[in-house]
Amino acid sequence: MSEPQGTGYTPGPGTLVEQSPPPEDKQAAGGTGGHRRFWSARRVPAALLALVILVIAGAFLYDIAAVRAHRTGMHWRRELARQLAERPLDDTWVLTGAGVATALGLWLLLLALTPGLRSLLPMRRTHPDVRAALHRDAAAMVLRDRAMEVAGVRTVRIRVRRARADVRAVSHFRELDDVRADLDAVLDDAVRGLGLARPPTLSLRVRRPGRKGR
Repeated sequence: MSEPQGTGYTPGPGTLVEQSPPPEDKQAAGGTGGHRRFWSARRVPAALLALVILVIAGAFLYDIAAVRAHRTGMHWRRELARQLAERPLDDTWVLTGAGVATALGLWLLLLALTPGLRSLLPMRRTHPDVRAALHRDAAAMVLRDRAMEVAGVRTVRIRVRRARADVRAVSHFRELDDVRADLDAVLDDAVRGLGLARPPTLSLRVRRPGRKGR
């Protein structure tokens, strides 16, 4: 991947950048349209599914070839056919197998229909050919550094989600309302500075240290 020439853009730590074809409906620089999430390649589930299908298909193919060659079919295949023919539909093992197959099918559909990569937050497009995303941990680190600059803040824990940033701060001096107001202003500015396509809303809580200084 390469960065666009003449834009002055330098990816920082925790930032993913990829080139993509320009959208049909080009948005103005800094706009909010067309910022889709990054899709996972799902290589591990796809490889596991392909391996299972390969093993099952190979076993059935070998059995069919053996029968065509006038040999006795595999015992497991004949036993499976007998069990399927004799067991009623309300049998416990039939219901269990159907439930497992249904769960696996729903899981595969979920993987196919959801983008994944929940740890990446799409950023605003400043160039039509480049998509960028910021890792949640990197966004939380930036917000944490800005929060620690506020007077009175002793410790702060930040968890960034797709739509919300949970901030839990401990203040050892100053009035809590004053610390909360300063944190709200500083973090609002920091969130805007992240350049995210959908900036998360802040959930801020400030408290005093515990009896043992925690």
